[in-house]
Amino acid sequence: MKPIQYVAYDRQDDMLVCSCNFISVKEIEDTIVALLDEDCWQLIVPAKVYHAMEKRGRCCGCFPNVVDIIIRTTEHYHSRRDSTDAEIFDFMARLKEFHEENRRADLERRQKSHRAA
Repeated sequence: MKPIQYVAYDRQDDMLVCSCNFISVKEIEDTIVALLDEDCWQLIVPAKVYHAMEKRGRCCGCFPNVVDIIIRTTEHYHSRRDSTDAEIFDFMARLKEFHEENRRADLERRQKSHRAA
């Protein structure tokens, strides 16, 4: 009887992210890059990645890890892309500004006289 050989993965690419669909980090990264090649400024979310791979989230426990892979891959994609400083903007600052604007709009819509209960 031959002994079982344990394979140590040196590369993170071979790591399994979704055990429900057997999807590796490399497959997710390749899908994200393909989506970015179509439109480099589109919003990529786990559902879009899974749809592009013709899979569906079953337990969705992997989605937080997929979000981390999306962020890392998108940042790496844009860092390799040729652009001028004028084209680069601080995404987090714009996102915070967007949330503040929506928060103010929500507060303006809420009036004490129109509360239910």
